[in-house]
Amino acid sequence: MAHMDTEYYDYGEHENISYNFSYDDYQTICEKHDVRTFAKIFISVAYGLSLVVGIAGNALVVAVYTCSKRLKTLTDTFLINLAVADLLLLLTLPFWMSAAVQGWELGNVLCKLVTALYTINFTCGMLLLACISLDRYLALTPGLGERGLRKAFKKKHSVKLCLVVWTIALLLGIPDLVLSTVKEFSDRKMCIAVYTTDMAFQAKVTMEVLEILLGFLAPLIVMLYCYAHVARTLLKLPPENREKKWKPIQVLLAVVLAFILTQLPYNAVKFYRVLDVTHVLVTHCGVSKALDQATQVTESLALTHCCLNPVLYAFIGTSFRQHIMKFAKSCSKKKRSGQRREYQGVEMAFNTNSNSQEICSFSL
Repeated sequence: MAHMDTEYYDYGEHENISYNFSYDDYQTICEKHDVRTFAKIFISVAYGLSLVVGIAGNALVVAVYTCSKRLKTLTDTFLINLAVADLLLLLTLPFWMSAAVQGWELGNVLCKLVTALYTINFTCGMLLLACISLDRYLALTPGLGERGLRKAFKKKHSVKLCLVVWTIALLLGIPDLVLSTVKEFSDRKMCIAVYTTDMAFQAKVTMEVLEILLGFLAPLIVMLYCYAHVARTLLKLPPENREKKWKPIQVLLAVVLAFILTQLPYNAVKFYRVLDVTHVLVTHCGVSKALDQATQVTESLALTHCCLNPVLYAFIGTSFRQHIMKFAKSCSKKKRSGQRREYQGVEMAFNTNSNSQEICSFSL
């Protein structure tokens, strides 16, 4: 995964090298102490902010939909799955924050699980964004129902569709689960992916390309096509509905721009790293360090989408606003009933004490 500052290839017992080192004027392994120092500060701050904001927003989405009696639309089902994927992704951040500060001290099992969980939920979130845009497109294209597309996207098939998305994400997480391990270097331990053969090397490149295709390019293409169609449909509305149609169009633009701004830099750097693995583009230690820092910055930027998802996809939706109003009313009723029971309890206790005092006085 890109959140690791290097990846390790074992070419034999006597030659253990990292693809991310380089030779300047003399043969020596590139020392990246300054990169790790930068990561200690930057990752701790960036991941910490994403963790607090993202958990608050996505937990609210899960709470509201869980308390609702039923999910009214297919998009509602996608949204709650998206919130769960974002929450699971965010819960891996404390482990990477700890690893950035003191190295990986949590053992092999957690190394494999946390790395795989990161990949699975990151990919799942991106695929669910594509599903949401496709559902909105099909909702405005009733003719597609005759070809079975809209029928496939009906609410009764929501569990199957979400299961397909999670299955694809799980398959992409298997290599991280198998290959990630803890390696001890001169000054610290690292949770990294280790590749031992040329076949594994090719598999690594294939998996990275698949992650870029399924986690960025495919969702981006689907979003651009679907939301462009939705925007055209809204623009065809009668002039008297002009004010009503511009707000949804602005929301669609915000959704697409947020996706591009947060995900494009990360995937561009990731693709360059793949090219570096296959064609050895990085030949100087300084360039390698800059690439590592660019990876850390762009991946942190990509993670901010977990914080934006509740705002872009849930809070602005009419359906979710109805759910949250019901949730607020339900909480308010529970609070009032609790206060009423508490008041009744105090009143009963007071009456009991008063009666006791009366009995005591009468007895005396």
